[in-house]
Parts: sequence; C-alpha cells; structure tokens
Amino acid sequence: MTLESLVIFLLIGAVAGWLSGVIVKGYGFGILGNIVVGILGAFVAGFVFPALHISLGAGLVGAIIHSTIGAVILLLLVRVLKRA
Repeated sequence: MTLESLVIFLLIGAVAGWLSGVIVKGYGFGILGNIVVGILGAFVAGFVFPALHISLGAGLVGAIIHSTIGAVILLLLVRVLKRA
C-alpha cells in the first residue's frame, strides 16, 4: 500500500465515520474514532452487501457511501447492544 492510498483510505474512513455520526445522532467519536468507525463500517458493509447482492459502484463516492452505510449499521448495532 502506497502512502497516497493509505491517506485516501484514512480520509474515506474519517468522512464515513463523521457522516455516520451525523446520521445516527449522539455518536461523535472525534477524528480518530470516526476513522476507526468508518473503516470498521467498510468491513461490515463488505460482508453485508455481497450477501444481499448489492453493488454501489466503484470510485471515491461509492467507497464513501459504502463505508457510511456500514458504519451506520455498526453504530445501530452498538446502540442496540448498549440497551440490552
């Protein structure tokens, strides 16, 4: 992985984490937390979307949308588990 791709990877994670924190109210984790939530969200979506035969396309915008949806799913799961 080159330095450029690592920076893009981290920026996508940060944007996706921030967007998911805005969508799921009350979940802001700071810049590092948002990056982690966005990256974990990308992994969650990477498992869920192929199982449902969903493809969002390629490119930067597709990656951000993909990661954001996964991060929202992750935050909603965290919210449900906290209540239980």
